[in-house]
Amino acid sequence: MNSIQHPQRPQLAVSAAIFRDDRVLLVRRARSPGKGFYSLPGGRVEFGESLHTALHREVDEETAIAIDIVALAGWREVLPSAGGSGHYMIMSFAARWKAREPVLNDEHDDFEWLRPEEMGELKMTGGLQEVVQAAWRIINA
Repeated sequence: MNSIQHPQRPQLAVSAAIFRDDRVLLVRRARSPGKGFYSLPGGRVEFGESLHTALHREVDEETAIAIDIVALAGWREVLPSAGGSGHYMIMSFAARWKAREPVLNDEHDDFEWLRPEEMGELKMTGGLQEVVQAAWRIINA
């Protein structure tokens, strides 16, 4: 039985495809849901918080790095499943690394700076490659 209690309504979340030179930052989730999968830093938007404010806060909490947000790169809806995940609407942004080296909080246990074409061998959350490709096009426009 799943001991995690998920909200009964969809939750708004943000994530960032953060590029430093020609590499994107991926973080590996240290706990469920998605334990062991690489994804983008991000998390839930708090009540009254703008998407950009939430993104800066989440990236700082999870990685300690500073970013410049460039533009919305896409969105993804995660629906509840038998595995116990919640219902999330994730707004994903293209961003550029600005300062500091990654220092992960306890939500993640590894990080990689990879070129988008190097991601194929990783165990990744659904839709990650598409979001990174869309963000890559924005960063290089």
